[in-house]
Amino acid sequence: MVIEKIEAFVLKDKLSNSFFFSQWEYAERCICVVKVTASDGTYGWGEGYGPATLVEAGIKLLEPIVIGEDPLQNEVIWNKMYRKTLDFARRGVLMASISAIDIAIWDLKGKILGLPISILLGGAHRTKIRPYATGMYFTDPKNPTRDFEKEAKLYISQGFKAMKMKVGLGIKADVENVKMMREIIGPDIQLMVDSNHAYTLREATELARKIEKYDIGWFEEPLSPEFYDQHYELRQKTSIPIAGGECEYLRFGFQQLIKSKSVDIIQPDICAAGGLTEAKRIAALASTNGIDIIPHTWGTSIGLHVALHFISNIESIPGRMHQPEFLIEFDQTENGLRDNLSFPKIEMKDGMIEVPKRPGLGIDIDEDVLERYAVCKTTFKK
Repeated sequence: MVIEKIEAFVLKDKLSNSFFFSQWEYAERCICVVKVTASDGTYGWGEGYGPATLVEAGIKLLEPIVIGEDPLQNEVIWNKMYRKTLDFARRGVLMASISAIDIAIWDLKGKILGLPISILLGGAHRTKIRPYATGMYFTDPKNPTRDFEKEAKLYISQGFKAMKMKVGLGIKADVENVKMMREIIGPDIQLMVDSNHAYTLREATELARKIEKYDIGWFEEPLSPEFYDQHYELRQKTSIPIAGGECEYLRFGFQQLIKSKSVDIIQPDICAAGGLTEAKRIAALASTNGIDIIPHTWGTSIGLHVALHFISNIESIPGRMHQPEFLIEFDQTENGLRDNLSFPKIEMKDGMIEVPKRPGLGIDIDEDVLERYAVCKTTFKK
């Protein structure tokens, strides 16, 4: 059995209302998903996190390396993709293309063997994962307020025990919003903040010190990802854990992040950092250094299921008697690609999401919905 066909789909979903964060506006959701089919007709799905048309171009570049390979030898395929693009793809969008193909091959392998990816990774240390709601974006950059109370109470009514809000509007506005949010949700809901690298070291330090009293679970991407030493310095100036890593690639990028003691929590995006094959290595690196790992997720339900299987397999940090609860990011902004593309749907019960037990990722794609969202399709055959 060999890989016979690769199909890349660029998908777009126009939002009914734009939303903003500290850097720019989102008016649509756009992502590239990939379908890898073996010679017996079995197939797997993956997605890449990054500019969709560029991810698609990367898949076209990688196609000759992957077609004709044995899908059960997924690490061999990963190594061939990596080695043949090493001179120009150690970081950046092409790594998202590698990630998309790698994830699809894991899904394909699981379906061939009749096993869920969590088992292929080595087993599920946990069968349920607690999601946190990512939301509280801004609807108008000129008047960046919104009904936080309505949104937060919706998440609480849905069973979320943790949520993450956006900051990055300016220190005064951020402090007021964080204070308001803590008053709305009370003391028992975990609250995290994310500035999407909006601040300088001085600004991030001031903000962190002013919101420490509101019991913040972590401060995500406070600074630009280039400034490893400044992240370390910020950690020394606040009691709030510092999180980051969605802009890192491969175990080598995370080695630098960890070696420089930049963050308390690493957040690889599996659909960008090298796929499941490399995420497993990144997790081993985190365990070796006694650091927490909570993946970043943003895209379709494919990426969410990837993270579910991955998190289920993360080993507990050696020496900890009381292990922290493992969380999965569950974006709550408008996204038809997340909500409509796959089946069965993700269900949260009692504040937890169960890790799928079906083969591969445990989902399939509704191809009628796929065609509705697809603005471009590219097919590569043996």
